[in-house]
Amino acid sequence: MGSGALAIPSGMAANRGQNGIQQLLAAEQEAQHIVNAARNAKTARLKQAKEEAEREIAQFRAQIEANFQRKLKEGSGDSGANVKRLEQETEAKIHHLKNEAERISHHVVHMLLKHVTTVKN
Repeated sequence: MGSGALAIPSGMAANRGQNGIQQLLAAEQEAQHIVNAARNAKTARLKQAKEEAEREIAQFRAQIEANFQRKLKEGSGDSGANVKRLEQETEAKIHHLKNEAERISHHVVHMLLKHVTTVKN
């Protein structure tokens, strides 16, 4: 061997190459495990977020439904008051119409008799 260079026997070089390949394969497997773990963690976070969103939606829907039912009850209570008010207004109008009919009925009867008894040629 010539100028002071260290010569590596071919068996050792092959062993080092094999060792390097093994390290690369191990690193690739470790990287794959890390990627799979990250993917699984992401899937779990998405599933948790979806469940939380569904719970919030259910709570919101229940709150809106409760408000609707409460307003419906309040409205039906007012409905009774509205019916009473409308009945009173209707009675007042009927009373007014009866009074007007009594007031002008004499004039209407007189006018009808006049037209019926008048003969035109």
